[in-house]
Amino acid sequence: MSTHQPVVVERLPLGIPDTALGLVTLNRPAQKNPIDWETIRALQSAMNELATDFTVRAIAVIGAGDAFSAGGDLKKYIELQRNAKDFQSFLDDLHALFNSIQFDIAKPVVALINGVTAAGGLELALACDVVYAAADARIGDGHLNFGQMGGGGVLTRLPRKVFQNFGREVMFTGAFLPPEPWMQAGLVNRILPGRGELIAAAVSFAEAVAVKSPLSVANMKKTMNRNREVPFHEAIASEIAVTHEYCLTSHDAPEGLNAFTEKRRPRFVGR
Repeated sequence: MSTHQPVVVERLPLGIPDTALGLVTLNRPAQKNPIDWETIRALQSAMNELATDFTVRAIAVIGAGDAFSAGGDLKKYIELQRNAKDFQSFLDDLHALFNSIQFDIAKPVVALINGVTAAGGLELALACDVVYAAADARIGDGHLNFGQMGGGGVLTRLPRKVFQNFGREVMFTGAFLPPEPWMQAGLVNRILPGRGELIAAAVSFAEAVAVKSPLSVANMKKTMNRNREVPFHEAIASEIAVTHEYCLTSHDAPEGLNAFTEKRRPRFVGR
């Protein structure tokens, strides 16, 4: 991969015809794949590209080299934090990216934590729907180790994703932990031996998703992720409204029922 590209996009064919896993690689291994402004823009562009490709049924993000992402570029922060307007714009773009991954992209996004993961790298993983980690990965926040505060969502998303006291301890101490405690706390779904197994697991996940209705997958993701952020009664009302509209107006809902009755594979079209 070219070291001049902060992000590389690939489409890995699945076992189902005309479907693929969109694989996004953070591609600055010498700097441990920093989440700087250039990378934010490139990653947003990659996500937008894959989100609009109907053949892509799930997206995975991995890092080149021995890191997923060690977070922001601290040397660039020296100058960036001297300019209030630019720093605000940087934070706005960072949040727009992570919010897009969590709420707007209508496909599951999988973080493949292949190595060191800190600060903005952790915040990227927190915005994803599923997290797989390599056995030798080390995951932490680390902002306080350099006199910084999490500004890309870790202060908000971490308490919603993991046990709150676990999150507080990790944040306050700046500790980097192996995947096991992160799995116990609720962030990591699976632990795998290494990079090859991470990608293979993402492919298997995408194949399981690819046989489902793309519209129902999109509705499910958006409803679950948005409902987590609103009061219970609003969430229930949203679930009822989305389910009612999907079941009564889509092609895929009755197609699934008819396929079950006729003992055949459903032919979902995503509408």
